[in-house]
Amino acid sequence: MNLKRAGQLFFLIAFILTVDFITKDYVHRSIPLMHWSSPFYPYGGIPVFEDWHGISFSINHVINKGAAWGLFATFQQVLLYLRMAVIGGLLTYLIFFPLSTARQIFFSLIVAGAIGNVLDYFVYGHVIDMFHFTFWGYTYPIFNVADSAICVGIFFILLQGMVHKFKSFKTA
Repeated sequence: MNLKRAGQLFFLIAFILTVDFITKDYVHRSIPLMHWSSPFYPYGGIPVFEDWHGISFSINHVINKGAAWGLFATFQQVLLYLRMAVIGGLLTYLIFFPLSTARQIFFSLIVAGAIGNVLDYFVYGHVIDMFHFTFWGYTYPIFNVADSAICVGIFFILLQGMVHKFKSFKTA
């Protein structure tokens, strides 16, 4: 990887980490913890829009001590070490293996999101989630900027792999 590309990827990672930290800090300082029994719009959150073609969105303050959707919440220490190992592996792959520009960006998104959630563990003792969507009565799991970066990176890596596979299948 050349120095210019490394600088651009570092800027992307730093930008995502900054936005992630600012949003989490704002929610932590300004919005009370979400309570499912709260009589206020939805569960004590701040409404952004309500029932727009069946979709509602609010900003809530939720503590997540586990992985995605709160899984493995009783294994916080193990998750921390696992996340740090994954970050190390992804950074090694990103730095030392030849990747297309697109794949470098996608892996940088995943690294930034993973680092953002690990930093939460050291700053707050848990991950702060805040984006709450309800789709036609179904409450989607609450997430944050770091989670979004991870999901977008994984989605595009998978999509790129499927497109590549389709092209190779088509030419065979």
